Amino acid sequence: MGLWIELAAGLLLLLAGGEALVRGSVGVARRLGLPSFLIGLTLVGFGTSMPELVTSLDAALSGVPGVAVGNVVGSNIANVLLILGVAALIRPVASAPGALSRDGAVMVAASVAMLGVALTGGMGRAVGAVFLAVLAVYLVVSYVAGRRAGADTAEDASLGPATPVWLGLLVAAGGVAGVVLGADLLVGSAVVIARQSGLSEAVIGLTLVAIGTSLPELATSVVAAVKREGDIALGNVIGSNLFNILGIAGTTAVVVPFAIPPEILALDIWVMTATAALLVAAAATGRRICRIEGGAFLAAYAVYLGWLVGPTLAGGA
Repeated sequence: MGLWIELAAGLLLLLAGGEALVRGSVGVARRLGLPSFLIGLTLVGFGTSMPELVTSLDAALSGVPGVAVGNVVGSNIANVLLILGVAALIRPVASAPGALSRDGAVMVAASVAMLGVALTGGMGRAVGAVFLAVLAVYLVVSYVAGRRAGADTAEDASLGPATPVWLGLLVAAGGVAGVVLGADLLVGSAVVIARQSGLSEAVIGLTLVAIGTSLPELATSVVAAVKREGDIALGNVIGSNLFNILGIAGTTAVVVPFAIPPEILALDIWVMTATAALLVAAAATGRRICRIEGGAFLAAYAVYLGWLVGPTLAGGA
C-alpha cells in the first residue's frame, strides 16, 4: 500500500507542479506579447513536458533506461490518442494553418528521425546534441514567425489577467520544484510495482509513467477545449511531442547514452510515428479534429493499452 501512496503522491506533485509551471510560463509569455498558438506550441507544450524530462532523466540516471525511453514514446502516443481524443470529444479542436504547414510537419519529421536513430542501435551523445541543436533552431524560427504574425493574446480574457513577470517566474520555479520531487517519487515507486507485478520496465514506462507524466497536457488541453482555445490545445500536443523527442530524448542521451529496448523497437516507436502522421492527417480534414475522430483516437488507445498489458494480466490470472 505504501508504494501506491508514494506513486499517487508523485502523480499529484507532477500534476500540481506542471500546472504551476504552465500558469507561470503563460503569464510571462503574455507579458512579452506572444501569440496564443505560439504559447501553446512552446511554453505550454514544453512546460507540460517538464514532468517527462525530469522523469526520463531520473530513470536513466537510476539505471532503468526502459522507463526513460518508454516514457518519451508512451507520452507521445498518449498525447495524440488520449489527450486530443478527450479534448475533441468535449469540443472539436480547430487547427491553425501554422500547426499543419510547419509545426505538424516538424513533429512528423522528428518522429521519423527518432525511429531512424532507434533502428541504428540507440541514442548516443552526438545524436542527443544534434536533437537539442535542432530544437534550438526550431524555437528561434517559431518565435520569429510568431512575432511577425502579431500578438493576439494581450487582451485574451479567457486566459485570465496578465501576470507580472516576476510573479510568473516565481510560480514557474515552484512548478519545477514540484515536478522534480514528483518525478523522483513516481519513478521509484513505479519501477518497484512493475517488478512485483511482472511488467517490464519498458511497459511500465509506456503506460503508467507515460500517462502519469501526461496529466499536465491532459488538464491543459481539456481546459483549452472548454474555453474554445483550440490553438492552445493543438499547439500543446504538437509542442509537447516535439519537446519529448528533441528535448527530452536529446538531453537524456547527452547525459546518459541509452539503447532502445527491443520491445519498444518492435512496436511502440512505430506506433508513435504513425500517431504523429495520423494527427496531421486528421487535422487536415476540415482544419479540425471532430468528435468522431476523437472517439476513434480513444478507441485506438484502448486497443494499444490492451495489447501492452493484456499478456501480463492474462499470465497472472
